Amino acid sequence: MSSIGTITRRAFLFGAVAVTGGVAFGYYRYSAQPENPLEQDLAEGEATFNPFLKIATDNRITIIAPRAEMGQGSYTTLAALLAEELDVTLDQVTIEHGPASVAYFNAAAMREGAPLPQFEDGLVAESLRGALGVVAKLVSIQFTGGSSSMIDHFDKLRHAGAAAREALKAAAAQRWRVETGSLGTEAGTVLHTASGRSATYGELARDAAKFSGKVEAKLKPRSDWTILGKPQPRKDMLAKVTGAPIFGVDVDLPGMLYATVRINPSPGGRVRSFNGDPARTMPGVKQVIAIDSPYGQGIAVIADNTWRAFKAAEAISVEWDNGPIPSSTAEMEALHTAALDGTESFSLRTLGDPDLVFADASRESLVEAEYHVPYLSHATMEPMNATALVTDTGVEIWAPNQGPTIIQYVASRITGFDHDRIKVHTTFLGGGFGRRIEPDYADYAIRIAQRMKGRPIKLVWTREEDMTHGPYRPMAKSRYKAVLDQDGKPKAVIGSVASPSVIASALGRYFPSLPIGGPDNSLLDGAYNQPYAIENYRIDGRKVDLAVPVGFWRSVGYSFNTFMHESFIDEIAHAGGQDPLALRRELLGAHPAALGVIDKVAEMSEWSTPLPKGQARGMAFALSFGTWVAEVVEVADRNGAIAVTKVFCAADPGIVLDPLNFKAQMMSGILYGLSAAIGQEITFADGVVQQSNFHDYDALRINQCPAISVELLENSKRMGGAGEPGTPPVMPALANAIFALTGKRHRRLPLSHEVRLV
Repeated sequence: MSSIGTITRRAFLFGAVAVTGGVAFGYYRYSAQPENPLEQDLAEGEATFNPFLKIATDNRITIIAPRAEMGQGSYTTLAALLAEELDVTLDQVTIEHGPASVAYFNAAAMREGAPLPQFEDGLVAESLRGALGVVAKLVSIQFTGGSSSMIDHFDKLRHAGAAAREALKAAAAQRWRVETGSLGTEAGTVLHTASGRSATYGELARDAAKFSGKVEAKLKPRSDWTILGKPQPRKDMLAKVTGAPIFGVDVDLPGMLYATVRINPSPGGRVRSFNGDPARTMPGVKQVIAIDSPYGQGIAVIADNTWRAFKAAEAISVEWDNGPIPSSTAEMEALHTAALDGTESFSLRTLGDPDLVFADASRESLVEAEYHVPYLSHATMEPMNATALVTDTGVEIWAPNQGPTIIQYVASRITGFDHDRIKVHTTFLGGGFGRRIEPDYADYAIRIAQRMKGRPIKLVWTREEDMTHGPYRPMAKSRYKAVLDQDGKPKAVIGSVASPSVIASALGRYFPSLPIGGPDNSLLDGAYNQPYAIENYRIDGRKVDLAVPVGFWRSVGYSFNTFMHESFIDEIAHAGGQDPLALRRELLGAHPAALGVIDKVAEMSEWSTPLPKGQARGMAFALSFGTWVAEVVEVADRNGAIAVTKVFCAADPGIVLDPLNFKAQMMSGILYGLSAAIGQEITFADGVVQQSNFHDYDALRINQCPAISVELLENSKRMGGAGEPGTPPVMPALANAIFALTGKRHRRLPLSHEVRLV
């Protein structure tokens, strides 16, 4: 239930700003349909119906997947949404990423970014989300993130397919002089049963495209779905398992040169001087140039292959200035502590009067804890890379990216070309996790290509260059306290979270001229917006001003706040003599979707059945990116070391479009979260990052991988995402399991500092 009383004045102001922004841009712009970008590059015989579909006279059907495929399977499921309504099989279609275009703006991610809990669904909450949807269309940024691909396109792509289907039927009706209602469709063919006539979509495409936008179309009822709701073979898998050249690093163009960069390892630091002569005399080296970009200062080497560029870059001596950051991790943590000790804060949601309850509380009724998490790298498997070609008339960029229109902005800023002169080709991504929404690698490639006009330049970073420069998941520190009542239940909870602002850092890089201020709800996501019924409750955010670049790491603020918040819920349960699962069940009782996943994971893990000595369970819950998730982790003592043996996960995204792929995404998120919880961290010494590659920033190995079981439910009233919600609960569930096994509470990640894990 929504209630105005639980939504802060800040949220009202945010919505008002959004609406005002929409008015400022004008209703005309909002109501105007974006141009169909496919019109510009149609091949011989092709017709396009909308920005998502092309059909050729030879029956080639091409569906545009407007979000990046980075291993999450969206490529197939996005196409399935349109194919379902078009009445074609997935075997009949080709899928493309499509061009950068305002037609593919992301409204769902913007709506979900509203500073209010996702379980709020009343008039005020929906009005705010609606206002942000208006702004999303007006600013028209195309990006992949926020687990929003299916939510954003569930209606768009189905309507696109249904409208095209009806246009094809209208063309056939005109050709055969029959009523449209007498026609049916099946597997790419329009059928007139009464006369026995039929025509393929290819035969009708050119005539049908003229009806596009002029026909009424109804969506199929769910009971008629033949593709959606069922597991589908991944359309990207054959190319991947056969090593096809589909990734950005595979781009190969005639006349191409190769480049790499060395950027100041101290964030924000300048280049004092460098000597490129040793590199210039090396075989294959074409140029050594200085790089001065909003993303860093350093040098670039251009050569006739990537390896020679790497070796030449190593040969260059550079004197770096220190950047404006503290020199060590300890000093950075001290700034977080100071923020928690200070008075500057913001809060997005307050229930009751927690300060009054604490003022009257006895010492015996208090529970207090402090938590800490480190910086993290995205550590994608495919190194950062981009290929750019700058000519006198425009720019082309080939890049594994999550934000093609952001790259357009960057390219325009560098070259001065209008967006219609800048073409972005999105390749497959060898992992993203939020790293490839950053335009830094494309920025450098464009700057280098501008110095070598007319020749494509493929820029490849070393992994060390990526891992030592970020952007990173931010460090965060929090203090929680609770007052328990006589029954051991939480009467009041106050949490304070200190961290750099991801929004301020990221938008400052993407759009340097855009003023960024005010609260950042991503700093509190996973804490302030969880549906626990605690009468007196407040979470405060404390922004820490640090120049270390931070960005969108898988599940963003939920990744650290869920660890802290769910660890503290567990501490409350134990301090009050409550079963951790039963307490959560009681506090989440007003939300059937929450109860559903908790009861399901209890059943899957046999929570009420004691484990043998030397084994234990821990659980955690999170509502993130619209999906309700409960997870139980089992651990076992192995001669004093701890093994993670099993993970049980119950998730409720409201609607499951591909159950097999959804489960795969939850497993992927669980393993990503376990890797971070167990051993990953980015640390600083002497103003630079200490880790450089997988040898000192390792992920979970296959021999450490637990057995993972995932079950899916569909009780939620709203649709949720898949890519990120598996990650947040597994970290606290693991720490809670270790507490249940050893009796020692671990409040700092990674756990490897205090626990020996196998």
